[in-house]
Amino acid sequence: MAAPMTESAPADPPAPPREFGAGPPSAFAPPTPWRRRLQIMGWIMAAGLALLMIAIAWLAVTAPLSQSLKPIAPPSLSLMSADGHLIARRGAVIDTPVTMAELPAHVPQAFMAIEDRRFASHWGIDPRGIARAAWHNLWSDGSSQGGSTITQQLAKGVFLSSDRTMGRKAREAMIALWLEAWLTKDQIMERYLSNVYFGDNVYGLRGAARHYFNRTPDRLTIPQAAMLAGLLKAPSRLAPTSNLKGARARAALVTQAMVDAGYLTQAERNALPPARLNVHDVPDATTGTYFADWVLPQARDRAGAVYGEQKIETTLDWRIQRLAEAAVRRAPLGGAQAALVAMKPDGSVVAMVGGKNYGKSAFNRAVQAKRQPGSTFKLFVYLAAFRAGMTPEDMIDDTPITTGSYRPANHGGKYRGRISLRQAFAASSNVAAIRLTQKVGVDAVIKVARDLGITAPLTEDLSLALGTSEIPLIELAEAYAAVAAGAYPVLAHGLPPEKRGWFERLMERQRSFDDDELAMIRDLLSSAANRGTGSAAALRTSTFGKTGTTQDSRDAIFVGYAGGLVTAVWVGNDDNKPLPGGAAGGGMPARIWRNFMSGAINEPVEDAPEETQDADLVNAIANITVETGLGNVGVGVDDGGMTVTIGGGQIRLPIDEPAPAGIPPPRITPTEPPAEADGAP
Repeated sequence: MAAPMTESAPADPPAPPREFGAGPPSAFAPPTPWRRRLQIMGWIMAAGLALLMIAIAWLAVTAPLSQSLKPIAPPSLSLMSADGHLIARRGAVIDTPVTMAELPAHVPQAFMAIEDRRFASHWGIDPRGIARAAWHNLWSDGSSQGGSTITQQLAKGVFLSSDRTMGRKAREAMIALWLEAWLTKDQIMERYLSNVYFGDNVYGLRGAARHYFNRTPDRLTIPQAAMLAGLLKAPSRLAPTSNLKGARARAALVTQAMVDAGYLTQAERNALPPARLNVHDVPDATTGTYFADWVLPQARDRAGAVYGEQKIETTLDWRIQRLAEAAVRRAPLGGAQAALVAMKPDGSVVAMVGGKNYGKSAFNRAVQAKRQPGSTFKLFVYLAAFRAGMTPEDMIDDTPITTGSYRPANHGGKYRGRISLRQAFAASSNVAAIRLTQKVGVDAVIKVARDLGITAPLTEDLSLALGTSEIPLIELAEAYAAVAAGAYPVLAHGLPPEKRGWFERLMERQRSFDDDELAMIRDLLSSAANRGTGSAAALRTSTFGKTGTTQDSRDAIFVGYAGGLVTAVWVGNDDNKPLPGGAAGGGMPARIWRNFMSGAINEPVEDAPEETQDADLVNAIANITVETGLGNVGVGVDDGGMTVTIGGGQIRLPIDEPAPAGIPPPRITPTEPPAEADGAP
């Protein structure tokens, strides 16, 4: 009997055939997954070590540690025109470095609380701070926070430029780690406080303590230290010498941050008085220009805490600036002053003259002076009327106002009866402007002025229509630039705009004029500049503008645009005395404007053609009657000539008909004898 068969295990599947020439199979087992991971980690560490060695070698060459140990070169800014010319070079106020041993504890604490709360514990880079700033910037309403540590800020100031590229940020982070490895925290803080910018052209804590409070750093109080720490966010904008309210508000944020960081209790913080200034000015020995003085604060903010010499490009056009200076210099101003500001319709300032002589007076009348704009303010009145549905063809009474408590008169007592808005604007009728303001409301006029960028306080009464509120000349130029651009507001700027994020662009977006309103106000500006009171400014190219003359000729202004350039010109006296000879905006300012603009837009100066003069306006101005001791004196103009009436007698002066030689001039033939003067025998 055969033995029972047992079930055997299934045989392994045959191995796949090997390729010819592959050789025998390996005798070593394949590596396990954990060994593979160790190999990968080893490769990564080796690569990282190699990169670290390369970085150390690179830093030793490009950012030697010795550079951070040496005194930092005093900051110097060179302001350059858009076409590469040096405008001005400015140094800085700088003092000896500070040491941590001399400072009260609350001084560095104020800076750490607002700038880098984890300064004592991080290694030069603070990932938590970066994440917090990124989260805040993502969900904030437009305000932004930075994630740079104090060490990174020092690295940027010592070794790097002020550009905001990712490459520069990466280098900044590497240098910060390098500094942390070789310097103590106290040494980093000392170098940082000794060189950071505090506004008013002052660098370093010692210089700032002396400048703002006239004391040494060891005597700074908590409110004073908090104010200085708060300045670092925007040194020029928050400088307490020009913005004490803003500086104190920022200092309050710093003291609250000190509470949050554990440096103060809430009760101690609440008991602190606000810091009081005791400014100690240091004279600036450097030379400059009106434009340089105006643009320097923004240039310093843009440069940031970067030391050594920097070149900052501006919007100024060297050729156009020279033409502006020449136009003011050639004008027969006598003892009066003049100011001129020229910009592109986007607000880029290409020329600025703040007075006749910067060396004798650095006061910038184009920016710092607030003077009444006179009839140039009527731009806002007529725009408000167009917003209310009126048109240049609508009629208005140019007759004396006989009702109400406010009864202004036209210049020279001239009235034209019922005229169109176009004629009223060209002739700069005061009573017409008042009637329009009564019709649309003062608030509507103010709304237009605010929309077009006027920030100065405005009186809320009918006199506003005649330009009685004081406005800087540069704001008037901005408003007229908005009309030239077809969008508002336009902000004057002396530095090329920085790149902005989509959110900033959305929040600062301009608004466009209604097409019909824009066409109508340009129609009126053209009429005023070519056939109205501003005809002395007319160029061959399309010219738009408006004159302004204040009471007793204390200010004379012309603002207009042509050829892609917007220019405002003011003439007046610093002490507000009347200009001699009853000067008006259509006189000297218009001629300065035309002289400058013709060269700026490369147009030869020519006399305005006779046919561009508005006959109705000329007659309206010439047909006047004045009461004198001799009786009524009247002057009339017609196609044949001029008639002068004195009392009952007349003189006829025909045009283009010279009297024959030997014939005496015409005599006055009175119908009755003139009255005798008082006291005559």
